[in-house]
Amino acid sequence: MLMFRVKLLIILSFTLIGFAACFDSRPKAFVLADSKSYETSLFRQNCAICHGPEANGRTLYDGTVVPSLREGEFKFNTEAEIYKQIAEGGHGMLPFRNQLTERELRLMAEFVRRDLRKE
Repeated sequence: MLMFRVKLLIILSFTLIGFAACFDSRPKAFVLADSKSYETSLFRQNCAICHGPEANGRTLYDGTVVPSLREGEFKFNTEAEIYKQIAEGGHGMLPFRNQLTERELRLMAEFVRRDLRKE
């Protein structure tokens, strides 16, 4: 009888652990590869070459380190600051004011803040 209780306890423990794993409370990171949104398409066309396919940053061939858009010192900028950086460039980044429409600039600033900068 004792062996039965031990087995039952082990089975219940694994069941509870498995069930708890289904309810992970951490927010899931936005995966660019899974998205078909217009903003993601703009990112792939204009940003991924430097910031990487998932916006995690990368080192370019000339040794320039392009920052991650997901974490690090640039993570906590406001949407207005993000917009300004995209539109005007600076800190090694080229400006996109002449490549993107005003609507696209605003969409990209919102996209970076909303989807790439999860806590």
